[in-house]
Amino acid sequence: MFSGIIADVGQIARVADREGGLRLEIATQALDLSDVALGDSIAVNGVCLTVIALDGNTFTVDVSRETLNCTVGLGAQGAAVNLEKALRLADRLGGHLVSGHVDGVGEVLAFTDLGESWKLDVSAPAALAKFIAFKGSVTVNGVSLTINQVSGHTFSINLIPHTLSHTNLCHLQTGSRVNLEVDLIARYVERMLQKDEA
Repeated sequence: MFSGIIADVGQIARVADREGGLRLEIATQALDLSDVALGDSIAVNGVCLTVIALDGNTFTVDVSRETLNCTVGLGAQGAAVNLEKALRLADRLGGHLVSGHVDGVGEVLAFTDLGESWKLDVSAPAALAKFIAFKGSVTVNGVSLTINQVSGHTFSINLIPHTLSHTNLCHLQTGSRVNLEVDLIARYVERMLQKDEA
């Protein structure tokens, strides 16, 4: 479980093919790996991945073909990636509850400089639209954000300078594809409200 508060923007230092999937070595400067053990989870661009090796300020993860088919931003050597270690029970929940299981890939429709902030307009897959609500939470590339406007399956977010300077969202442009995770609680509520089909 994660909070969507990014600890560092790391870099994919090495990409290797592995039985249909990929093995990634990810370098970080600000993410403290001293308390990370093999088998621990780290969210990489919003995707929960398992640490299989550690070496100084670098950790290694395997990414399955299924995960690669459902996400973006994990296959390019040199790419900047948002990083967050899994929560501990005593941690502050500064964002919202994030599972690290990407629900779909969205597309940036516009990224507009408003002066004091930037407005990010994203088109979500139609199947996710019912989970996207005004003033609700959404995760974009692992970043916990508040939705300011919704129209159909398009939503808008205002990003403050701090968020842009501490995440890889600063690299977005019209046409960029992003990993989306909808609010965890909304998913469970929707499931409970479905009529029993059994």
